[in-house]
Formats: sequence, C-alpha cells, structure tokens
Amino acid sequence: MAVLYHIQHLINIIVDWLYRPFKRFVPKETFKYAVCGGANTAFDIFLYFITYNFILQKKIINLKLIAISPHIASFLLVFPITFSTGFLLSKYITFTSSTLRGKTQLLRYGFTVLVCIFLNYILLKLFVEGFGWYPTPSKIATTCLVVIYSYFSQRHFTFKTQQAV
Repeated sequence: MAVLYHIQHLINIIVDWLYRPFKRFVPKETFKYAVCGGANTAFDIFLYFITYNFILQKKIINLKLIAISPHIASFLLVFPITFSTGFLLSKYITFTSSTLRGKTQLLRYGFTVLVCIFLNYILLKLFVEGFGWYPTPSKIATTCLVVIYSYFSQRHFTFKTQQAV
C-alpha cells in the first residue's frame, strides 16, 4: 500500500505543479478531472494501438461461436484496463472528498461509463445520420457533450460529497 500512496502523492505533486498557471481560471477539481481524464484517454489510445497492431496483429479473433473484428477485440481487451485506471484516478486524485463507500463509487462509475458509451452512440447517430454532419465534427461535438455530462455525473453522483445541513 505504501507504493500506491507514493504514486498518488507523486501524481498530486505533478498535477499541482501543472495547475499553477490555471489557478485563476479553473477550479482545481475541474483541472484535476481534465488532466486525469486526458491522461487516461491518451493511455487508452496507446493501449488500443499496441493491442490492435502488435498483439492482435489486425487479425479477426475466431472464437468458434463468434468472430470478433480486431478493432472491436482491441476495445474489449483495453476497456477493463482503462476503466480501472479511470476509476482509480477519479477516486484518489480528482474527487477525494467523496463520502460514499468505494463499492458504491465503483458501481456508480460503471453505470456512468455505460451511459457515456450509450450517449456516444446516440449522439454520433443523430449528428451524422440525423443532421447530416460530417463524422469528425460530429465526434468532436459528441466528445464535448459527453465530457460535460461525465464531469457533472461523476462530481454529483458517482463521487458526491455530503452536503452540510
């Protein structure tokens, strides 16, 4: 456990140092959310690239009953890893003042992530097929909306704090 404490402490030192120029413009919790979320997203893309290109070597995975395309198989292999790192960063770096039990936080985090996956799908379908937008601007708009939803749901639901009465 001492190693995990030192990792948490090191991450907090780095984030606090990065935060100094933004102190007047962004609340610290929001900044931590952006840094941790951005780092976890970069980690996700890196793992996906390695898994798709080098582990699966762009080949279809044949499981007898079902064949899984390499891009979906890569997502399925990487998702549990970055789900875990995202939860740990949120719990121990960003939203540290939550009064909820860890098990409750984990279940709520999982629910929120599922909603985010669903929102990504629905919004992309709406923007591309419904509104006729190009896919890349649609993905940008979708990401912005989902990140805003994710921040507020994590802050006020997954890692909520006890309100003073």
